[in-house]
Amino acid sequence: MDAGGSELFESYEQDYEAIKVSITERLNASGSQAGEIKKQTLRAADREIDEANEILQQMEMELLNLPQGSKTRLQARMRAYKTDLERLKQTLKRAQTTSRSTSDRDELLGGASGGMDLDAASMDQRTRLLNGTDRLAESSRQSLGANILSDLRGQREQIIHTRNTLLEADSSIDKASRTLKGMARRMATNKLITASIIVVLVFLILFVLYRKIFG
Repeated sequence: MDAGGSELFESYEQDYEAIKVSITERLNASGSQAGEIKKQTLRAADREIDEANEILQQMEMELLNLPQGSKTRLQARMRAYKTDLERLKQTLKRAQTTSRSTSDRDELLGGASGGMDLDAASMDQRTRLLNGTDRLAESSRQSLGANILSDLRGQREQIIHTRNTLLEADSSIDKASRTLKGMARRMATNKLITASIIVVLVFLILFVLYRKIFG
């Protein structure tokens, strides 16, 4: 049981190391990103941190089934893993705070720019009114440009929504795969334990029969 439990614990360790690498890569990548792309990266990192936390919880459950000698040795590694995950959580929190601050600043600057654009548009409109026929042509061109920008904005939002859906689906598939792997490992360990118990019982029965017949 010590060997089976240790192997299962080490398998969880491999899963944790793999997802820790993915989290670190996403956090590093977010440093050079901005806007919606950065928000998507940070959301993906947040989901993977939750998965990493679940893996550590499964590892702690496995520790309960191990002898004291193995448990003491593996508990030191568990503390190191928890420290790593806490550091990643703090890094994510700082990145999310920075992202929100940048977004708020952009909105504020955008609002001020919008007010200046509105004033310029009003002056331009008065100029076009004075220019007679030029006003109608200019208005038509602006209407066409606004429609094109509106269509592009709608397409961009649709692409972002589709990308978010794909990221969430991918994260759910990975999580389900890890859960199934964990269940399969636990079933294999339980089968080994059951087989060992059956062998011991058969041996005891044969021993009792031998004692009764030849004793």
